[in-house]
Amino acid sequence: MIRRSVLSLTAAVTLSLGFSLPVVAQDDFIIVQSTTSTQNSGLFDHILPIFRAATGIEVRVVAVGTGQAIRNAANGDGDVLFVHSKPSEEAFVKNGDGVRRFDVMYNDFVIVGPPADPADVTGMSDVVNALKQIAAAEAPFASRGDDSGTNKAELRLWAEAGIDASAASGEWYRETGSGMGATLNTGTAMGAYIMTDRATWIAFGNKGDYQIAVEGDPKMFNQYGIILVNPEKHPNVKADAGQAFVDWVLSDEGQAAIAGYQQDGQQLFFPNADS
Repeated sequence: MIRRSVLSLTAAVTLSLGFSLPVVAQDDFIIVQSTTSTQNSGLFDHILPIFRAATGIEVRVVAVGTGQAIRNAANGDGDVLFVHSKPSEEAFVKNGDGVRRFDVMYNDFVIVGPPADPADVTGMSDVVNALKQIAAAEAPFASRGDDSGTNKAELRLWAEAGIDASAASGEWYRETGSGMGATLNTGTAMGAYIMTDRATWIAFGNKGDYQIAVEGDPKMFNQYGIILVNPEKHPNVKADAGQAFVDWVLSDEGQAAIAGYQQDGQQLFFPNADS
């Protein structure tokens, strides 16, 4: 893998695994603007202690919807952006707010639903046709409605289905304006269908009798990316430490840490930094 670097690191320590990272004080920290799925799934609880043990760098995560995370980073309120809406991430770099975007990992989206299945979509793999059936049945659908990566993907799929779901806002289409976990809680309580990333669903502890209804469509692919916030535009960015985190996440060690995170015997994220 070609090593990514923006600024020369002031000092380095060679780890036993052969990856060089800067030596920093134990109380040094960076801020990562990220999405709720990386936090709610427990991924950061798994990988961040490994990174800190290797480097001494503490990572403080601001977990919000992708849209808000990008806006925060564009305001210079963070050192690294780690989200899942590739077009928005590319625009962030094009606008000069980020240095360079890299693929990190992927999983997929699923639609979960109640056992009654009023739209008769359980077992479907064609997400566009499933959404058409949900709309035709006017079956309750709970949307995050928060400009998150999940919300952006959901709206793209509604558009592909030729449906303006927002026109039914407050009727069968309900926008929670909340994160994924809160939307799952709200949606399951009202008997609604919900689109969620698979990792958050696996980690979600309040499933009740809900099950995955729609899955397996390539259109539900969910790619995550990482970007160092541009220190030339935002001088407060901790470029060395931030770049160290980016490099570690993309390294063999970081990718192995991501691949090693499981719940209930299921791998939640699949690293693809080299693809």
